[in-house]
Amino acid sequence: MSRIDETLEFHPVRIAILTVSDTRTLAEDKSGQTLVDRLTGAGHTLAARMILRDERAEIAAQLRAWCDNPDIDVIISTGGTGLTGRDVTVEAHRDVYEKEIDAFGTVFTIVSLQKIGTSAVQSRATGGVANGTYLFALPGSTGACKDAWDDILSLQLDYRHRPCNFVEIFPRLDEHKRRK
Repeated sequence: MSRIDETLEFHPVRIAILTVSDTRTLAEDKSGQTLVDRLTGAGHTLAARMILRDERAEIAAQLRAWCDNPDIDVIISTGGTGLTGRDVTVEAHRDVYEKEIDAFGTVFTIVSLQKIGTSAVQSRATGGVANGTYLFALPGSTGACKDAWDDILSLQLDYRHRPCNFVEIFPRLDEHKRRK
C-alpha cells in the first residue's frame, strides 16, 4: 500500500490553477479556490491562477504558455471535462500532451465511483505531460476537485510518497529532448 515516508524531506512544487468557465469570476470560483487552499495547505506554491472561457484554442494556448514557464511544475485545470458541447478542456489538454497519463482518468473514476456512484461515468478527467510539466484536467465541481486532490494528487505530488510519485521523476520527464 502507499504511504508517506516521514524520514524524507518534503519538496514543494509550483502549481498553476486554471478554471475553465463561461460564467465564473475569480470571486465565484469555488473549485479553483478549493485547489488553491489544498495545495498551499500541503506546502506547495501557487505559481499562477487564471479563469478562461470554454474555448479550446485559448485553453491550449494558455496550457502551452504555462508549460514553457520554468517556474511552473504542474498545471491543474478545473471545468470543461463533461459531455456537453462547450466542454472542450479535455480536447485542449490532449492538443498539448506529449504523453497522456492514462491511469489518472481511471484512478479518478474509481475514486469518484466510491463517492458519487455511477455518475462518475460522466467525467472525462485526464492527465498528461508536456515540456517537463504535469497537466491534470478535473471536473468543475468542488467535490471532484477535493476528491482528486485528497485521494490522488496530494499523494503523487509528495516526494515522500512510496512506493513512487510524480515528483521523483521530474528530472526525467524531458530526457528525450537531450538525446542526440
